[in-house]
Amino acid sequence: MSDRPLFDGLFLGVGAMKAGTTWLYAVLDRHPELFFTFEKEIHYFHHAYLGSDVLREQRRLENARNRYTVFNPSVARAAAARNRLRWTANYLDSPVDDIWYRNLFVYRNAEQYCCDFSNLYALLDETAWRRVVGIADRLRVLYTLRDPVKRLWSHIKFHLQITGELARLDDWKPDEYRRFARRNFMWENAEYGVALRRMQAVLPASSLKVVFFENIHGDPRAFLAGVEDFLGIRHFDYPEQVVKARVNESVSRAMPDFLPDLFAEDFRRIVAEVRAAGFEPPATWSHY
Repeated sequence: MSDRPLFDGLFLGVGAMKAGTTWLYAVLDRHPELFFTFEKEIHYFHHAYLGSDVLREQRRLENARNRYTVFNPSVARAAAARNRLRWTANYLDSPVDDIWYRNLFVYRNAEQYCCDFSNLYALLDETAWRRVVGIADRLRVLYTLRDPVKRLWSHIKFHLQITGELARLDDWKPDEYRRFARRNFMWENAEYGVALRRMQAVLPASSLKVVFFENIHGDPRAFLAGVEDFLGIRHFDYPEQVVKARVNESVSRAMPDFLPDLFAEDFRRIVAEVRAAGFEPPATWSHY
């Protein structure tokens, strides 16, 4: 087998949970120079390089049954359904290794980048990032950050919403919020400085772009143009309804007044670490 990297162009969207990557995926999927699979969040590098079980066989079978093989025969086209089923066959293949990952992108045509967006990639350590760098000739990583307290509140709501436990918020006291937010799967996403240090230790500056959620909707087309410039691809005229769409939003619910104070010291530290890494947060983060 050739010693060349498996990918000539690989674009990873690495967002802190609830920081806008779903919207970014929905919009950039329209760009003719970017190739996305049927799954936005493959999570491969977290599974293979950190040893998690997020791509265990049972979970892949569940995804295939519930998501990838479902289509409406009254409106679907046979060719599109066939491609989806062929892709699903690759997704269900074994072993789950670098070749498995490459085979998820075999239906790419002339697109410049294979694209994979996953919040779990923000948790990769330096060793894992070195392995990622080794499989692509041209790697680009986009890390999306959001005001820490607003991100945490959105994450809390979202998790309780999808687990059917949103009513717990009706009775929770500050200590219950604190305990829940400190659970690893919640708090790890808040440690922006840790993630930045790991990425900067391995990735060349030209391969990493840090952006802020708050800047996305202020001027979304300028934001998208900046991403395209980072990738070295042409500017594309995205449909207005796609650009304006709000996707994957948490349920609307007022944040408890005490929540920012519960983690104020941590948030100040995290924002200071973002600045120390060379990135200035939006003015709306100024209360930190």
